[in-house]
This record gives sequence, structure tokens and C-alpha cells, in this order.
Amino acid sequence: MKNSFTLKASGKITATPGTLAPATEPVKMDSRNVSVYYGDKQALVDVSLPIRQHRVTALIGPSGCGKSTYLKCLNRMNDTVPGCRVNGAITLDTEDIYGPAVDVVQLRARVGMVFQKPNPFPKSIYDNIAYGPRIHGMTRNKTEMDRVVETSLAKAGLWNEVKDRLKEPGTSLSGGQQQRLCIARAIAVNPEVVLMDEPCSALDPIATARIEELIDDLSHNYTIVIVTHSMQQAARVSHYTAFFHLGELVEFNQTGIIFTNPKQERTKGYVTGRFG
Repeated sequence: MKNSFTLKASGKITATPGTLAPATEPVKMDSRNVSVYYGDKQALVDVSLPIRQHRVTALIGPSGCGKSTYLKCLNRMNDTVPGCRVNGAITLDTEDIYGPAVDVVQLRARVGMVFQKPNPFPKSIYDNIAYGPRIHGMTRNKTEMDRVVETSLAKAGLWNEVKDRLKEPGTSLSGGQQQRLCIARAIAVNPEVVLMDEPCSALDPIATARIEELIDDLSHNYTIVIVTHSMQQAARVSHYTAFFHLGELVEFNQTGIIFTNPKQERTKGYVTGRFG
């Protein structure tokens, strides 16, 4: 289900009626009173945010507002940052992902991530996809692995373009193809949630359109959270939108409401272009 929005010359985005997702879908991940510190600097302040299952949630806001910091909390990527600490609770299917018994490797298999710039491994196209299933012991033989590789590339809309080039390096692909390869690599381990940190910022408009179509298709089977600097992109691809400013979650709602009838003045100022 895609949203239908029109961007007017004034900067206001108007929605076509009947495109909004109901707010009753089950919550896949939940954040309660999450604060993040890098040393003495507080980057996130008391964020509570539900991520609904099989829906696309967009995180928007000006640079440095905390949206990427929040995204990295969802699969504990901030664990790799020296001096970073996370307070509060984040759950996946009601399980605390920061609990002492949580295997971070398994968590990151369940909550995959696609980064801002395409980052294929220095391996063949085939081995880029096969890497995750191999280290997690997901296949028993080459036939099963071949099936995983083909299925993952097909879901990413890339199979027909690369099926005769599987031994070539992943870096030989175009930028847009590389990003779809990275998405295929992320979904090869059967994640439940896919995080995307500005996945189109390094791509041309045609490649961006392909990725946006892919996000819409993938949302039928995966829960997706996307950080984007483009309000137009958020309006096109997401069912829900969270607006961050100065480390705070200012407003969260269905995307159509955020862009056409926001409740907070800061949200209204951002989506109408008065600041940002």
C-alpha cells in the first residue's frame, strides 16, 4: 500500500484520502524512555516509539537530531561506539534486546541493517548473499544455498539483472544495484525487521525510485524503519512517521497526519519548510 501525496509549490504536502494505515497493527519493536549518551553528551532524550509490524516507519528531522542514533539502538549498533550508553527499554516481540541473555549476533540477524552508502563485501555477488546464511548455519548443502541466493536477489528485484553474473564482484554493479545487493544480503538471513539509514542518499533519481518500490514490496513481509532526509520520500514510502528535533521525539503518527495535520508547532514548522 503506497501513500498518495502531492507536494505543492508552497511546500505543503497534501494527502489523498483513504491511504492512511490504521493504528491498530501489532507492535513489532517498542521503545520506552530511551536516552542515549556519547560520553557526557546526550544525543537522545526519553524517546518512546512503537514500530508496527509489516509497516514502514520513517524517521525524519534535521541533521544531528538523533534519528540515526535511534535507528542504531534498534540492533545495538551503538554498542560499537566507545563511550556510548543507552538507558531505557527496547523490545523485540516483548523481549528486551539489551537484556543480559541476548546474543547480539542473533539479534542483528533478526534486525538487519542497510547503510547510507552501498557497501558490498569484496566478494562475488553470490558470496555477498551467501555470507550470512553460511555463518548462521542456515543451509545444509549447495542446493539450499543456491535457493537462498536466488530468492534473496529476487526479493530485492535484482535476480534477472545478475543471474548470469553471480561470480562477478559485487563492486562491479552500479550504485543502485549495489544497494539492492546490500538489501538482498540483509534479507538472506530471514530478518524480521530491516533498518535503512538514508539508503537512497547516494543514488540517482531512477535508482532511488527502484529502491522506494522495493521498500513498498518488502513491507508486506518485513517491518521496515527508514531514516531519510527527504520529506517527500518519507511521504511516499512510509505508513508512519516520527519527527525528531534536538534529540527529542517531537511527534509520531500516521504519515498522512504528520504531513497534513501535525499537532506540534515544531513539526508544522519542519514539514512546511520554515526551518530544517
